[in-house]
Amino acid sequence: MEFAINQHHRHSIRYLGYDYSQPGAYFITIVTFSRECIFGKFIGNQIQYSHLGNTVFECWYQIPSHFPKVDVEPFIIMPNHIHAIVTINSDDRSRGTIYRAPTGDNQNSSSDHNSNNHVKFGNPIRGSLATIIQTFKAEVSRRAKKELNLANIWQRNYYERIIRNQSEMENIANYISTNLEQWSKDPEYRG
Repeated sequence: MEFAINQHHRHSIRYLGYDYSQPGAYFITIVTFSRECIFGKFIGNQIQYSHLGNTVFECWYQIPSHFPKVDVEPFIIMPNHIHAIVTINSDDRSRGTIYRAPTGDNQNSSSDHNSNNHVKFGNPIRGSLATIIQTFKAEVSRRAKKELNLANIWQRNYYERIIRNQSEMENIANYISTNLEQWSKDPEYRG
């Protein structure tokens, strides 16, 4: 059987040519390996965090001490995933806008593909969204292995959406703040 590169090649889900280290706001979802409910369980309509869930909480709120230009709220831990808005601010927070989403006009241009902003595997850019998430996931995994003898905490990669305006920011923040209420309707809910 012949190897089909297009079928077996892992493609990036990031926006090609976009500089994920520039000021911007991103809606992030990070999922557990095999979507296992390892961060906690619901008791009534409240979530009771496991030791690992508490570790996730602690590590998440340590991000700004490692990346001073980054805000990490709103944030919520669900039994098998987390949602957050990660905002990378400019050095001067009073200047400019955080909404710098690319337009569709340049999405597939060759200059974007060859730009310095296109990151190849294994070449992290300091302060970029990928580096922030990678550092967070690595620290949770390190502590889970050391404290709980757990491996394979995370699903590969993470989901992100570039937040393009204040209305989108408000809608996503509302989604995050009401996510606990929606859990019983989730297909992965285990009551």
